[in-house]
Amino acid sequence: MAEKLNIFWFRRDLRLEDNVGFHKALNGKYPVMPIFIFDSEILNELPKDDARVTFIHETLQEMRNKLQERGSSLAIYHGKPIDVYKNIVTDYNIQNVITNRDYEVYAQERDKEIKKFLSTQKQDSDSNDSSEIGFYDYKDQVIFEKDDVVKADGDPYVVYTPFKNKWKDTFEPKTDLKNYPCEKHFDNLYAHSRLPNMSLSDIGFEKSKIDVPSYKVTPSLINNYEDTRNFPAIDGTSHLGPHLRFGTVSVRKMMEKAIAEKNEVFWSELIWREFFTQIIWHFPKTQHDAFRSKYDRIKWRNNEDEFEKWKTGTTGYALVDAGMRQLNKTGYMHNRVRMLVASFLCKHLLIDWRWGEAYFAEKLLDYEQASNVGNWQWAAGSGVDAAPYFRIFNPITQVDKFDKDKKYIKNWIPEFGTDTYPEMMVDHKEARERCLKVYKEAVS
Repeated sequence: MAEKLNIFWFRRDLRLEDNVGFHKALNGKYPVMPIFIFDSEILNELPKDDARVTFIHETLQEMRNKLQERGSSLAIYHGKPIDVYKNIVTDYNIQNVITNRDYEVYAQERDKEIKKFLSTQKQDSDSNDSSEIGFYDYKDQVIFEKDDVVKADGDPYVVYTPFKNKWKDTFEPKTDLKNYPCEKHFDNLYAHSRLPNMSLSDIGFEKSKIDVPSYKVTPSLINNYEDTRNFPAIDGTSHLGPHLRFGTVSVRKMMEKAIAEKNEVFWSELIWREFFTQIIWHFPKTQHDAFRSKYDRIKWRNNEDEFEKWKTGTTGYALVDAGMRQLNKTGYMHNRVRMLVASFLCKHLLIDWRWGEAYFAEKLLDYEQASNVGNWQWAAGSGVDAAPYFRIFNPITQVDKFDKDKKYIKNWIPEFGTDTYPEMMVDHKEARERCLKVYKEAVS
């Protein structure tokens, strides 16, 4: 009879330490076979040199090597998750599948399908009767999820500040920042060092020229965060986004650092991420539809030539263009500039926020659906706790406020100030008046 195993399914938690679900699996009754699935449903939408896929693949190989040092490994598959599981249950005597929760809409639907399938599969158990394969998931990528932080009547918060206040009232460092050590339980790993592997070319990809930068969350960065985070010419951000997105770092450890340094602004940024995560869980329609439904009545111009100028950073508005060129070149854009380019697309050009959200989804190393949708709807005025529609960033005065010496602009636009740099594609005043008219007609 084949050895009874539990599976731990890595997804957005690509680390071997302080990992809730992995820790639970390793403390279970049966040896653990770790797996990762390159989901073809997701990969088919991505460019073949996608930097995030390269980053994931390299991270997985590092994890695989560490596990092989302990006589085990990490099985790596490619395909639709449901098809992969249909094969796994025929190849191995699986008792349970254990994983960490994902709150995005596609992920929830995928997990329901997998759980339903596993419930129909009978495997040899310790009793005389065969039993269905269990599916267990745990909270790992956030401190609070789902209904952990809600109003007194049980309704979700749709404004950030009261959510943050309730979050802090609910927070208990001793329990909520508990560490989940995994390595000391590696003796319960499945003893097989030659599990299936995949090269980048096996999954139809090639190594990207864009690297995901290491995060830096030093005491000095945290303490200076409030003073430096709004100035794109200063490297004052943590570059933590991709690492939280893919789980190469524990959110509990990052919260612990923020609290240790008593930095309210840095702490609040981490809570914003949880705010948007619970919004998309409570309101899944917001992945496609405006949270404030009347904003779906806006008559977007959706001019494709103008969208192309925005994408390529040739609008003639220097801070907008610098941001888009930084994004295209590095997969990153400074947060202050993200607000400006989003506002410019939606309000100056009257292009649907979904177009911008989709472009960011393609390009951003730290793309998270919940935060990306939340921030784009904020910029468009259509989301929770959104900027009012009549708040329209002036892309000229934003330069004076945040890049007065034009260091950021000149870094990304070498032709700035020459005849080859394009004229402004729209007049700010005229675009503002047009936006106010169109928005007012839609929402009043």
